[in-house]
Amino acid sequence: MEAVTSVDMRALEINSSALGVPTVILMENAGRAVKEEICGRVDVRGKNVVIFVGVGGKGGDGLVAARHLASEGSRVEVILLGENKHPDALRNLKAVEEMDYSVRLRRVRDQGDLRPVEAEVLVDAMLGTGLKGKPREPFESAIRSFNESKGFKVSIDMPSGIDPDTGEAPGSYVSPDLVVTLHREKVGLRRWNFNVVVKPIGIPPEAEVYVGPGDLVAYVEPRPMKTKKGDRGRVLVIGGSETYSGAPALASLAALRAGTDLVYVASPEEAARTIASFSPDLIAVKLKGESLSPSNLEQLRPWIERADVVALGPGLGLRDETVEAVAEIISTLKELKKRAVIDADALKAIKGSRLYDRVVITPHAGEFKTFFGVEVSQNPQERIGQVVEQAGKCDCTVLLKGYFDVVSDGKRFKLNKSGNPGMAVGGTGDVLTGIVASLMVRLEPFKAAYIGALVNGLAGTLAYEKYGERLVATDLVERIPEAMMNPVEIFSKKVYTRVMNGE
Repeated sequence: MEAVTSVDMRALEINSSALGVPTVILMENAGRAVKEEICGRVDVRGKNVVIFVGVGGKGGDGLVAARHLASEGSRVEVILLGENKHPDALRNLKAVEEMDYSVRLRRVRDQGDLRPVEAEVLVDAMLGTGLKGKPREPFESAIRSFNESKGFKVSIDMPSGIDPDTGEAPGSYVSPDLVVTLHREKVGLRRWNFNVVVKPIGIPPEAEVYVGPGDLVAYVEPRPMKTKKGDRGRVLVIGGSETYSGAPALASLAALRAGTDLVYVASPEEAARTIASFSPDLIAVKLKGESLSPSNLEQLRPWIERADVVALGPGLGLRDETVEAVAEIISTLKELKKRAVIDADALKAIKGSRLYDRVVITPHAGEFKTFFGVEVSQNPQERIGQVVEQAGKCDCTVLLKGYFDVVSDGKRFKLNKSGNPGMAVGGTGDVLTGIVASLMVRLEPFKAAYIGALVNGLAGTLAYEKYGERLVATDLVERIPEAMMNPVEIFSKKVYTRVMNGE
């Protein structure tokens, strides 16, 4: 089973809550799991158990374990280290405070109060997955006291003092007899030779299968205070023709609204002039001619080199010269190892091509059939298998749009069920292209694709709330910032909540 990082766990916990399984339930299951593992190894009835409780969720897990061990007949002492502000932990602390017959509470006011103890069992619930760097006091002293104490030593999730993501221990760290890690093994544990048992805590499989608000909250970090123009990258949108100017404009505006600092739109002259009139925020690159052609490549290359991500396809059309130009542009992108989103007419122009692992393609069912020669199945499980298989053959990430989206890089897959039937209008796919391109500046292609699908769907949810089935693509563009700032609440408003049973 694949190990997880601390950020992965944060995403899963938020997704779990969004699916109706709140973190207080996960904490209850975690503490009970710790109790079960201890009781499976030690007869705790009438025995002394000392639990070192820190701040945060891990401290809450320890408080739950204290309650359950007391119910098994243990003489429990809880050593409280610092003020816990985690709401679920506070709830469990109140419960333990009322257990003054079976649990003794001792609050550490100064690290000088810490001494080694003797007990049949000692539980480390001090520092969890939020640890970065050397432990501070009183935890540094508490870890030393814990290690010097006598008894069977158990760490919850990670031994305190060890970084859950790197496995590094820059200061004191707990050396346990047993680690009860929760949901999945943590990446940092793989550097150590501890006795580890993995215990499920009730996170629904859907919290991993479906992209949810936790993915957006955990993986898309806010802009730091000292940021400057350009830190969030440059996106180049290549699209448009004498007939179509709206599609590249929508993709470009969506990329800006999703957080990209600079967006260039390279389009044939007349389309570029029209696009420039849409917004002063767009930088229009005017390509000679009525449509994209190989003669534009010399002019395009410096812009491609300058961009962090290239979005190719919206509104290009399928003239012979455009089809030829698309093939040459993709060859250039591959040569430069450039991150790219390929959509719409560009997909039709290169049907059957093998791409590379920095590319995301965003076909709907018809484009999927054109590109891969495979009819999309109406059976959800078969559809997932088709996307995974074709993504592997194509060596790229595939985002198949539909009433639910399927995203795969050929090894992993995610489903997106945010959105609504009002989004089945022209231009929403172009908005998606721009969002994914923006996210690719800071995320790997697979994550950018599935989180982009979520953001697009949440923006669509907000638009649907106001306009119902009469929404248009520009309604989504204006709602991208709100969708990215407040995903948890918006996710709860989704129109469709089920995929596999067809509702």
